[in-house]
Amino acid sequence: MSASDLVACLMMIACLLSYADGKNETVYWKNKQVNHHIVSRKKASGNTNGELSSDPITFSTNLMGYPDRPGWLRYIQRTPYSDGVLYGSPTAENVGRPTIIEITAYNRRTFETARHNLIINIIPADEFPLPYQVEFFIKNMNVEEMLASEVIGDFLGAVKNIWQPDRLNAINITSALDRGGRVPLPINDLKEGVYVMVGADVAFSSCLREVESPHNQLRCSQEMEPVITCDKKFRAHFHVDWCKLSLMDNTKRIPVHHEVVRGEGILPDVGEYSPPSETLKSRDYYSDFLITLAAPSAVAVVLFFILGYIMCCRREGVEKRNMQTSDIQLVHHSSIQKSTKELREMSKNREIAWPLSTLPVFHPVTGEIVPPLHPDSYDNTSVPLMQTQQNLPHQTRIPQQQSGGQFRMTTFQRFEVNGIPEERKLTEALNL
Repeated sequence: MSASDLVACLMMIACLLSYADGKNETVYWKNKQVNHHIVSRKKASGNTNGELSSDPITFSTNLMGYPDRPGWLRYIQRTPYSDGVLYGSPTAENVGRPTIIEITAYNRRTFETARHNLIINIIPADEFPLPYQVEFFIKNMNVEEMLASEVIGDFLGAVKNIWQPDRLNAINITSALDRGGRVPLPINDLKEGVYVMVGADVAFSSCLREVESPHNQLRCSQEMEPVITCDKKFRAHFHVDWCKLSLMDNTKRIPVHHEVVRGEGILPDVGEYSPPSETLKSRDYYSDFLITLAAPSAVAVVLFFILGYIMCCRREGVEKRNMQTSDIQLVHHSSIQKSTKELREMSKNREIAWPLSTLPVFHPVTGEIVPPLHPDSYDNTSVPLMQTQQNLPHQTRIPQQQSGGQFRMTTFQRFEVNGIPEERKLTEALNL
């Protein structure tokens, strides 16, 4: 980097820092180990007397010039009335480069905002390798509780008692929610859980290897607690899920160097790109276009003619059948209408020919002609339907002898009902 570029970079950093309301804070973190920083509500409230404000205050953090934080840095704030916590484990690539984090505070009551910068200077950790690493899952802790110096110190002391290493350090702390865990129900003071990775310079102890025994693996597969002899070292303050314990031995890892093998997907190095010459013969696509367009058009025309023939040319038989059916229905309707009209004319005109049942008949005994009942000569409204006590002119009585000297008298009575002549047959028994 030239001197001019260095000066320009320093001027840009100074310009960016000027937007932080004149408030900057510097911290020093080490790589390959857990670091944390408390974002205090007391500093954000701006009280000069040191009193803590009761206003709800929330914080947002981001890398300067970017919308989010670096991938190794995490932030958590439980409620607007609690402090925020920045924590993470920097990588070796971040050593020597300052990381500027913008922290913006929002007062939810007064809607005031304040901003200050946190400059994280990352320094290299001790050059003592920690190849043996163990990851514990603690069920009764949240990440901000585990980051407290006294809590993490107690946990490392319990691990040191069962492991007995010369050097021991907390490499990383991760919330269970970042590993796909569920948010616990707000009952019985349940915690979300936290993963803690610890590194040491000596091999794993026998107590830590007990979880790999077949008996404990079987109990874990059945969702039962494994039998660990050193669990009592943690039980007082930390509830360790031994089924989720992970042992990683980096001394057995063989570094693999991936060599690029040229093959499919990798173009050979042929030098600079050479575009095609201008003398390249052009291709005529006119015939291809006609073939592509003509084939579907011909099929469409054939289908059109077939459909037109079916819809227009083959309707003669259908129309004839429909006309025949319509003629039959019209004749039937006309006959019904004609009969109805005839009956109505008969009821109006009494001089028309009477039905056969009303024509003159011969008396079966005397042979005399009995005249039919005429509406002008007899008032049918005053005559009852059945007359058994008298023989009217429009009645014919026929005696019939039966066994035992008993006669049966049959009377034929003629009358009109609603203007229509009717005839009834009456029978009575006579004892002579």
